[in-house]
Amino acid sequence: MEVDKVVCLPRLSRVAVCGGTHGNELSGVYLVRELLKEEKKAMEEEEEEEKPVSVVLVLSNPWAIQQCRRYVKTDLNRCFTHASLNGPLSDSAPYELIRSKELNTLLGPKGSPEAVDLVCDLHNTTANMGLCLIAYSDCDWICLHTFKHLQASTSNIPMRYIHFDVPKEESYSLDSVGKHGFAMEIGPQPHGVVRLQIPLFCLFRFYFSGTIIEGGFVDVFTMVKHIDYPRDSETHNIIAAIHPQLQDRDFCLLHPEDPLFQTFSGETLRYKGKEPLYPFFINECAYYEKGIALSLARKRRVMIPCKGTL
Repeated sequence: MEVDKVVCLPRLSRVAVCGGTHGNELSGVYLVRELLKEEKKAMEEEEEEEKPVSVVLVLSNPWAIQQCRRYVKTDLNRCFTHASLNGPLSDSAPYELIRSKELNTLLGPKGSPEAVDLVCDLHNTTANMGLCLIAYSDCDWICLHTFKHLQASTSNIPMRYIHFDVPKEESYSLDSVGKHGFAMEIGPQPHGVVRLQIPLFCLFRFYFSGTIIEGGFVDVFTMVKHIDYPRDSETHNIIAAIHPQLQDRDFCLLHPEDPLFQTFSGETLRYKGKEPLYPFFINECAYYEKGIALSLARKRRVMIPCKGTL
């Protein structure tokens, strides 16, 4: 496909901005609260300005937000597979599974023509990842143009586009409920702390002007695999930490035989992969329970066309 070829995309009319899917990731929580406050003020002042897009503002996991916890019973951001959303609810169903069905009703149903055009779900990570957009597609021009627009207007924060190559029926996160969607990860940021790092206030305006948006190239990091911490064969306790030479070096190429872990007795364990890959989510604190010390990705350059609107 030629870079200067114009691809006409449908005009987005309904966009959801979600925060607090994980209740202790506070940047999204406070941003959505601020936007809700502005929305309420505008309604009280009876502003009649016609808006080109309807923005749905969602605090995704109110119980977890109230307790400043990642979740109450189970990870809400793993509850949006087709199987979970369409399965029956038992009397003992965890709160997050109930909430996922409520959000699917509000923003979906997932996979239907009635679903919102775009879901932007805001997250924080303790890993040194800068600002990342995570999506299930490496050819969704709306997500890729969003990333390119942010990258051009946010020069003070390193940005990457991460592609989770997961079949659509197995996509599990809140952003998968919309026709298009992405999670926005910002780090490093401790959980339970808020920092002003999200450049969202003018994010969507460029979609609705009807002008041509230039194409170009985007580096896409496609997730290949996760690596767990070394563990004791009997107790399954962790016996090594991320090596100091790797810590905080997200998206720095990891070569075979590079230091990967350091045992608590001081031994260096090296990366035994067959190819250089890019590590990310290095030592993310929320992933200890998931058995993930870091993830690895391949990088490739994707050409995106100029964008017009219908």
